[in-house]
Amino acid sequence: MDLARRLAAFEQADLYVVITEAFCAGRTSLAVLDQVLAAGVKIVQLREKDLTDRALYELAQEFRRRTEAAGSLLLIDDRVDIALAAGADGVHLGQTDLPVAAARRIAPDLIVGASSHGLEEALAAQAAGAGYVNIGPIFPTATKPDAVALGVDAILRLTPHLTIPWSTMGGINIGNIARVVAMGARHPAVMSAVTAAADVLAAARALRETIIS
Repeated sequence: MDLARRLAAFEQADLYVVITEAFCAGRTSLAVLDQVLAAGVKIVQLREKDLTDRALYELAQEFRRRTEAAGSLLLIDDRVDIALAAGADGVHLGQTDLPVAAARRIAPDLIVGASSHGLEEALAAQAAGAGYVNIGPIFPTATKPDAVALGVDAILRLTPHLTIPWSTMGGINIGNIARVVAMGARHPAVMSAVTAAADVLAAARALRETIIS
């Protein structure tokens, strides 16, 4: 799939689920992935920062096999090389990862997403060729306990300046997702609200219903 088709698929999707096995409540990431895909989620990010390169590559290959069969996009956290090697659809980069422009040169057909914590970072990512930017954390989150929550108003402050797709992340759950959707969020990103839920399938479906209703 080329970049244009991948970006079109991103725009058409709703819930964006990040999977890290440490936040899967004792289940494997693949078991959680299967339930996420069964719920109709079309954007999945594999986020594993502590695996060896070989282990991450092998896991990414299996994620690719399953997401491709479900017609879902697969993004790899941080690692452009693993994304390319596993045939993923994109890579998500943080502020200390490979610069967006460099990733864009290496992988012209991949979606290159970028984390942003304010307008300056979001605009820099956009200018560098990012396919989308993620704004966050919106609410306090256990995955990044030291990060300052921006609040839902940040969505209104930042997004009018963006000409590329954007997502929101950080502490979003079934109790507050309606607040970010009301601010115009079309691709809210979640982790533990789905991956640590007692019923992953039901949690993902409930979040999706709030977005598309």
